[in-house]
This record gives sequence, C-alpha cells and structure tokens, in this order.
Amino acid sequence: MRDVVAYMLLSLDGVAETPDQFVLDFDEVMYDNLRAVIASQDAVLLGRAMYEEWSTYWPDSDHEPFAGFINAVPKYVATARPFEPGWNATTVVDGSFEDVVRELKGRPGGDIGVHGSLTLTSSLLAADLVDRLRLVVAPVAVGEGRRLWDGARDPQRWEPERVVGTPSGSMLADYRARR
Repeated sequence: MRDVVAYMLLSLDGVAETPDQFVLDFDEVMYDNLRAVIASQDAVLLGRAMYEEWSTYWPDSDHEPFAGFINAVPKYVATARPFEPGWNATTVVDGSFEDVVRELKGRPGGDIGVHGSLTLTSSLLAADLVDRLRLVVAPVAVGEGRRLWDGARDPQRWEPERVVGTPSGSMLADYRARR
C-alpha cells in the first residue's frame, strides 16, 4: 500500500499558515530534503485554494527542484465546487475525497504527496489517512496563525524517523503514523 506523505513548513510554535512569512532561509540541506521527498512521490493531493494559487505560479516557474516535479506529477484536487482545470495532469475530485485517497493508496506506485493545503492536510490527518509527516520547522515563532492540528480532538501518536538540523537553523523532522 502506498503512503500519503504530508510535507509541511511550520514555525517553531507550530503555525503552518503562510510559511512564506517565516521560512526566511531555505538552505541547501533543506533543498536536498525536498528533492528526496518529491523523488519518492508520483501523485499529489491539493486543496482547491492551494491549486488556484499554485496553478498561476508554477506552470511558468523555473524554481527547481519543485517546478519540474509539480508541473509533471498527477494532481488530485479536492473541491466542493467543480471546475475545469487549466493546469496539466490535474484531476478534479468533487465527490468523497477520502474515498479517492483510499483508492489511490491501494494502487501500485510511489508515495502520494500533500504539499501545503493546510485545510486538506488537517482533514486527512483527522481521517487517519496520512502515513508520514515530513516537517520543516523554521526557527521563528510567529504567535498567531492556523496550526496543523487546530481543532483535533483525538490524540495521534507518531514514531520519529529522523531529526536533522540545517545550517540556517531549521529542523527537518520526519515521522511515521503509529497505528
């Protein structure tokens, strides 16, 4: 069975919203980490808002290693309002997204990535559909903002797989769901 892997940028105090405001130094160790994360993925899950934001930026971007990856990989977009995608390799899912994720997990292939998409990631965590977390924790406390587990009611346990510091002071923390 394939893993759903959520790659998230967090502040030191756990904020996941608008990481461009607090991830100020993306160093070579962080780029190597991103390359390793996306190398294992052959599908990506996106929320509608993230799709709309990214579909206007990434198709014309040459910001590697992510541009080549996200422009080519099959993308599955969760939405309550169907739309015609303008970005290649996009499938719009207007039904039960959890069912689609379960079906994708049962197919042969690599990891299924979730990048950004805070609301979608939180709902997948609540549905126990995220198998691994790949967190980049910036050494900045921002105080306010949405967190990954805002509103979570049930405790979830995670096994640490790796924790590595980076030259810019960020921490790379990888976890596997303990089930």
